[in-house]
Amino acid sequence: MARDRIPGIDPAAKPSGTGCMECAAGDGPGWWLHLRRCAACGHIGCCDSSPSQHGTKHARQAGHPFLASFEPGESWFWNVETEQYYDGPELAPPTSHPASQPTPGPHGKVPADWQRHLH
Repeated sequence: MARDRIPGIDPAAKPSGTGCMECAAGDGPGWWLHLRRCAACGHIGCCDSSPSQHGTKHARQAGHPFLASFEPGESWFWNVETEQYYDGPELAPPTSHPASQPTPGPHGKVPADWQRHLH
């Protein structure tokens, strides 16, 4: 798909923070494997491998079809409705969580047996 004017992607929407909004607010165990950014509104949620899967939950509940990676060095878009990857426009910075933030994260919240909790 073309890199400009994709319905459901707002290049000007800024990220809501540096970590999963719901995990940080106490919804679920409070940690994530990877982060996803809603391409429509900037909401940061955890990936589908994470225990709580907040990124996709937000996308479906809000009717925002596109998620973007919020990981350093990644620039893909995923459509939760079509289950396909897309190329898209450059989003407002920052385009990832800080490189100093651990994966999984956040620091101090990840259990020692974290791999057992992944989907």
